Amino acid sequence: MLEGMLNQIHQGDCIAGMNGLPAGCIDLAFADPPFNIGYEYDVYDDSKEHEHYLNWSRKWIAAVHRVLKPDGTFWLAIGDEYAAELKLASQEIGFHCRSWVVWYYTFGVNCERKFSRSHAHLFYFVKDWRHFTFREKDLRNRVYSARQLVYGDSRANPNGRLQDDTFIIRPQDLQDCFTPDEDTWYFPRVAGTFKERAGFHGCQMPEQVLGRIIRTCSNEGEIVFDPFSGSATTLAVAKKLGRKQLGFELSKEYVDRGNVRLASVRVGDELEGAAEPTISAPSTAEGRRLGAPRVRRGNKAEKAAQADPRSFALVAPNQQSSSSWELHEKGLMECFAKVCDGYSLDRVIADPKLNAQLADACRRMGLVGDERIWNHGLFNLRKAGKLKHIPTEQRTELSWDECDQFLFASEIALRKMQDRGAASLDDILCDPDLAAMFDEIARSFLSADEIDVDVTPFRLRWAALKLRKEAKFARSRAKLLAKKKGKELGHWSEAADVHRSDWRSIPESAGLYIVQAARKVVYVGEALRLARRLSIQFSRKCLSAWEHECVNGLQVRTMPAKGQAKDLLAYQSHFVARYKPRLNFEDLAAL
Repeated sequence: MLEGMLNQIHQGDCIAGMNGLPAGCIDLAFADPPFNIGYEYDVYDDSKEHEHYLNWSRKWIAAVHRVLKPDGTFWLAIGDEYAAELKLASQEIGFHCRSWVVWYYTFGVNCERKFSRSHAHLFYFVKDWRHFTFREKDLRNRVYSARQLVYGDSRANPNGRLQDDTFIIRPQDLQDCFTPDEDTWYFPRVAGTFKERAGFHGCQMPEQVLGRIIRTCSNEGEIVFDPFSGSATTLAVAKKLGRKQLGFELSKEYVDRGNVRLASVRVGDELEGAAEPTISAPSTAEGRRLGAPRVRRGNKAEKAAQADPRSFALVAPNQQSSSSWELHEKGLMECFAKVCDGYSLDRVIADPKLNAQLADACRRMGLVGDERIWNHGLFNLRKAGKLKHIPTEQRTELSWDECDQFLFASEIALRKMQDRGAASLDDILCDPDLAAMFDEIARSFLSADEIDVDVTPFRLRWAALKLRKEAKFARSRAKLLAKKKGKELGHWSEAADVHRSDWRSIPESAGLYIVQAARKVVYVGEALRLARRLSIQFSRKCLSAWEHECVNGLQVRTMPAKGQAKDLLAYQSHFVARYKPRLNFEDLAAL
């Protein structure tokens, strides 16, 4: 029974679900339950009466105790309101508390009538205080000691040390004191602007927090369980780290989305976020304090703007007058907030309609520059963290299935634009002229008559963004494939002339293909529906674009492949690195 339930999230009440599991079957449980603070969940009421919430908590904690193995481990994340009560309840049920970890985070909840919330509690329980999994000898769970780093003491353990207690004020200003080995852990919350954000669940743990717990308290191949799956982060991290996964979730929508997220990750994928986030936290000593006298700067920017208004936004801020630069930034942010409609900056830049609205708003406000300047300026503001206050919760939905018919055209257009001197995809999308050129190249490799979706400029650009985002994951998976020397793959078919081939003879299933001219590979492709892709890519209307690229006879070789889109991307990355074709996105090549 248990084997059939693993590696997925199941819909239903977690107490009933756990009571249906065999006793003593789980190695590690991590629970981040509702805090009973009135948060608006999809289907759960987070405003229970005090005693009702405590009684319910005792029931599900008791169910966790039952399903844990005798040497199992239980981690509980909880807020201030019920931390003490749930710790005592867990101990009364039979758990032993090994550590009371404080997770300190940035982007906390600002409070007007009490100290602002910037932490949560992580209780580390075991079922048997003498027998449990704690991988203290694994070097990934150890850090350098002061004896090693500071004093050069020969008595230092060469393998470093484990945790100790700590007291902090602000981690940004105590980087030498606040380290990842202490039991106060510093990680930013997963805010709405973070790339790590799953997007469908408001409460999401950082992957690095869960990675630290799972690496230390479980072994590869063991079962990691989450009774409140939510955004599926626990199970996604468990899968990346080579553990089996099992979860329950009350909301059907969260279950569906969580299982999609779970299916999209692979063993060995990198965890999102910084393993040591204090490195990226700027020191407050370097900031400009409110009310402090401003340093007067020269007016080089104003003089340059008189000659060419577009140059203003390209001049470094330290060469502009403070007031002019700040007004320019403020105006850009106001225009973005006005037109974004809850969408991300990437969407606003890539979508011609939204970008035109942004440009119109900037002109009405009288901002110097043009579309290219304003778009680049917003990317710089996002990089500096100055757009975080603008809500961008609206998701842009474009699945791999939808992209499958035209993704190759976006990839080829991206590569050809870079060959023509475009530094990056961001540079292409920020410049309306370059973006239009990208669209034109992509469309030259497509035939609208062969495609059953409306291939708009936005969809072509968003497909390129999706490809860029997934490229690093594809490379990491391709490295694992290279170590196995491609044993998971089959063999290429005989070469077929693109002018004479009947693509209907190819099975309508997932696969890979290479396009070659004079036996030299010029493009490596992947497709969820291989026959459909080839009939589109080499239709009569598209052959002229290919013949322009490859004077010599064009041939195609195919290979069936199993898996979802992201598996196919890994295979594609593997062969892009091997053949180095001139029409593939270079970032796909596994290093």
